[in-house]
Amino acid sequence: MILRPLRSMDLSLFLLLLSLSIPALALEDPFDCHFQVNGLKYDLTPLAGEHTVTRERATPPTREVDSVRLSLCSDLATQKDVSDPDQCPLGTRVCLTKINRKDDTDRIVSVIPIAQTSTLNPSYTPLSSPKGVSILFHGASYPHPINATDAEQSVNITLLCTPESESEEPEPKFISYNGELLELEWSSRAGCNFAGEDKDGNKGETPEDGGSSESSSLSSVGWFLLLVFVAFAIYMSAGAYYNYSTYGASGIDLIPHRDFWMEVPYMLRDVVSHLCSTVRPRRSSSHRGGYIAV
Repeated sequence: MILRPLRSMDLSLFLLLLSLSIPALALEDPFDCHFQVNGLKYDLTPLAGEHTVTRERATPPTREVDSVRLSLCSDLATQKDVSDPDQCPLGTRVCLTKINRKDDTDRIVSVIPIAQTSTLNPSYTPLSSPKGVSILFHGASYPHPINATDAEQSVNITLLCTPESESEEPEPKFISYNGELLELEWSSRAGCNFAGEDKDGNKGETPEDGGSSESSSLSSVGWFLLLVFVAFAIYMSAGAYYNYSTYGASGIDLIPHRDFWMEVPYMLRDVVSHLCSTVRPRRSSSHRGGYIAV
């Protein structure tokens, strides 16, 4: 068998397409206000945008104010009238600002990124009584107010189903914060699931039709393909670096196990040819006449 060398231009184009496909898969937003829990669909886009909730406590001779800015469907926008050290960094979805107030003078004590897109890792828990869903988001580490050790921040948003609130959506309520976990409660029609139909009442897939399992399988396939691409890219990059640093290779010689990859197209051709040759005799035998040897 005569091997035909792989053109350097084809290899460069292949590696370029591979490098562009990896970040496109890796940058997928982990939460866009649409999710499913046990086959039940939720749409939180009515709660999109920035919301603010505060809690004020008396600590004579001052008062402590906890102010929470949150944006569920996207990152919080930068506050133009606030200096950078006095606000959460870019990529934050839930930001807690602790303020010390005395004689109408506010002093910012701490700014805590409770939930960030890069570490969001959302998890969902359906609620039956009262009906709704609980969403847990994660953020960066921040010193605990009691022992000053780094504590991973998170926020638990309890969305209660209130279908009668057809007008303006009520704001969330500040429940508690213990230095690690922020508890918020939100009564809204967005906390009500809709299974088998969309927001306009059109019939769609129900859990019995396999809609949830199909979505889950597609997600699993996507993650598998991403891992395969990443592993292949690491293999090619590490192999090329090894060939360059060890043997001073260049061009097509940089490809790790070059002879094997050049053989792959011909091996696939042989496999297809073998399969075709095994199928043809069976087809031809089915058209033979009905003669029996005597």
